[in-house]
Amino acid sequence: TGGKNFHLLHRSADVDNAVNQTVRAAFEFQGQKCSACSRLYVPDNLWPEFRDKFIAKVNSIKYGNITDPTNFMGPVINKAAFDKIVGYIEHARNAAECEVIAGGQYDDSVGYFVQPTAVLTKDPFTKTMREEIFGPVVTVYVYPADDFDGAIELANSTTTYALTGAVFSQDRAATAYATSKLTHAAGNFYVNDKCTGAVVGQQSFGGARASGTNDKGGSSNLLYRFVSPRSIKENFVPLTDFTYSSNQ
Repeated sequence: TGGKNFHLLHRSADVDNAVNQTVRAAFEFQGQKCSACSRLYVPDNLWPEFRDKFIAKVNSIKYGNITDPTNFMGPVINKAAFDKIVGYIEHARNAAECEVIAGGQYDDSVGYFVQPTAVLTKDPFTKTMREEIFGPVVTVYVYPADDFDGAIELANSTTTYALTGAVFSQDRAATAYATSKLTHAAGNFYVNDKCTGAVVGQQSFGGARASGTNDKGGSSNLLYRFVSPRSIKENFVPLTDFTYSSNQ
């Protein structure tokens, strides 16, 4: 039950918060979590500032042996995962519509290490925007700031998944609008927060579409899948006729 989860920035978003939340969501645990951010939509009015700060943060990430607690990232889980992730990075590197703007290096000589990687695309439906990678790769699409509706539609319809997603906005009307429009795009939806880190018992978790079912594991809603409701009616007042009073 994959995610292909998104962060969507409105033109009013707090850039510093969005940058830090996206770095965490995309790269903690090497991006190998079903809720990891792998799609990023940024309005063109914020892109220059966001790009510079995001790339600087990504390039500053320390990764290596997990026995060193100062490392933010370790290796990916195994060779199969490594090969799959590398395949997507190389696809982005060679695709005319894509550009690797941060990271993109990898090495399996001492462990299956993949640099945190950011891809910029001109095509919002490019392969790395649609397919689950399950690794430290996030793809960015820059949209016209005046076309928030278009960006919402992209977030809603680009993939078959609907696990988690987040909108970043300081405009309450825009936040409410996006929350309503993206009702079916994410079982767990966040506002000005990263799309990862749901805590069982506090934030129930689930998705829809190709992400499984939206039963919210970690809450009582899930229990209803394991029971079969039955209705029983017992009458204690005998009926003496079949007609209604209106029939008299």
